[in-house]
Amino acid sequence: MNTFRYRWGHLPWETIERQVYKLQKRIYQASLRGDTKAVHSLQRLLLKSWSAKCLAVRRVTQDNRGKNTAGIDGVKRLRPSKRMALVLRLDLDLKAQPVRRVWIPKPGTTEKRGLGIPVLQDRGLQALIKLALEPEWEAKFEPNSYGFRPGRSGHDAIEEIYSAISKKPRYVLDADIAKCFDRIDHQALLTKLATIPTIERVIKAWRNRREYGWGNPVPVRRRNPPRGSRLAITRQYCAAWLRNSYTLALSQVKKTEWESHRQLEALCRALR
Repeated sequence: MNTFRYRWGHLPWETIERQVYKLQKRIYQASLRGDTKAVHSLQRLLLKSWSAKCLAVRRVTQDNRGKNTAGIDGVKRLRPSKRMALVLRLDLDLKAQPVRRVWIPKPGTTEKRGLGIPVLQDRGLQALIKLALEPEWEAKFEPNSYGFRPGRSGHDAIEEIYSAISKKPRYVLDADIAKCFDRIDHQALLTKLATIPTIERVIKAWRNRREYGWGNPVPVRRRNPPRGSRLAITRQYCAAWLRNSYTLALSQVKKTEWESHRQLEALCRALR
């Protein structure tokens, strides 16, 4: 597609979305076959795709509710010409910028939690990488996993629970990991990701970048990605594979070690 033929307002979005979808579908099918070489080759192709870059920029500058929130550079509410300029300079070799650190109240408590706000350029790159990684891991996740996945919602989980408990009583295991988002081992996740070196290098750069906070003039390095980025494990903007890779590991343990109903029943009694 000729990148200079179009202005932002006249982009053929149906064609763009169809092209990205076709590439993602091929990644999904290759992942189902276990063809890692084809998956990585197609992911490289998608990351260089002009259509994928346009879609990534649209999601962070128009579709995302945080489009009016600026990073440390103060840039927000991009005009159409600026959006097209961002598409043309979007590249994985760009240096990761520091994030702006703000504190927001935690619902139901007097505590506050930190929110790291990347610049729009980094948000666009994160959205682009998410487009490449998501179809690979959607092919691997359990069918009954509903958190942070495209095309699924809490209503699907409610329906699945109702179907499971409507016929006969069932035991329910309710587990909560304290400070999961803060303490999760990101190095283990990167190892499990086993992606192409380009993506791994960029994610490591985001993980180690600095934060600038109000009342804190000295930049501080954090071990984990900041809350608020598309690849941090938070809210609807996180990449599904970060959270669900642990769910996948737990489900595999369940299949191998918890096949006996009596073992699970004894475990539930012990947890009362």
